[in-house]
Amino acid sequence: MISVQDAFKEFASRLELTKPEQEDASRRQKEIRAYLDEKFHIDHDFLTGSYKRWTKTKPLKDVDIFCCLAEEENHYRKKHPSEILGAFEDALVPKYGRQNVTRKRRSVSVGFGSTEEEERVMSFDVVPAFPKGDHYEIPDTADPREWTETDPRIHEDRAKEANDCFSGEWKRIVRMAKKWNDFHNNPVKPSFLIEVMALDLLDPPFGGDYRRELKAFFASMADGIDREWMDPAGLGPPVSDTMDLVQQAEAKQALHDTERSVTSAMRLEERGSNGEALRAWRDQVFGPLFPLS
Repeated sequence: MISVQDAFKEFASRLELTKPEQEDASRRQKEIRAYLDEKFHIDHDFLTGSYKRWTKTKPLKDVDIFCCLAEEENHYRKKHPSEILGAFEDALVPKYGRQNVTRKRRSVSVGFGSTEEEERVMSFDVVPAFPKGDHYEIPDTADPREWTETDPRIHEDRAKEANDCFSGEWKRIVRMAKKWNDFHNNPVKPSFLIEVMALDLLDPPFGGDYRRELKAFFASMADGIDREWMDPAGLGPPVSDTMDLVQQAEAKQALHDTERSVTSAMRLEERGSNGEALRAWRDQVFGPLFPLS
């Protein structure tokens, strides 16, 4: 039987993006870009978000494509953000089907219906963007200002810095916490909020034990979930602005419950009940990607 320590190493490996997933993301990004080039003047585009920061979990979905529009499309900046999002939605529906295209707060989602086992991207979030100085401006239908300033390059730099200071384990811890969130029906929204909290709550250096780091992280998130968590780039609205007081209370309870589950799993291991400990990590914390053997 696999040890809990080795199970965590295997679990971390399972959460890594595979070469087929990366190749599929690149291929589909190019396909979407080539199609949108026929509908809009696009200056450049790039993959971003948690995919680019290597904090994405499995199954691979909601991969962000930033489509930076050229000057010919600047007339959209004078309109409500729903106009550009609606235009992107209308353009994508004939290609991908009404059932596979969904307008969201800042993007338009394109779904492919792939499964986790196929090692393919399940969906992309296509984000219309305009250059603004040395960063970008994107539509935001939930923000009274209507347009949100952002710079995904700063988010990438902050994640890289945190990972380097944490002996290369910061991103693995974040992916594990995001997989917990996914398995528990996303009590923390958006999942990027977990990453933002990790920038502050995961104190380097890495202690060498995923179990203890995660126990401390879940406890710290429970204590801090009702705080205001700002955009790491210092440009956009608080990342925590999507959760109301009820949702914060539910997330706090879920995080406290998980901390107790982690404590229980660690005690089972200490008593020599290795199989029960593995089962607890799988059934109560992370779900079926966590190995039992």
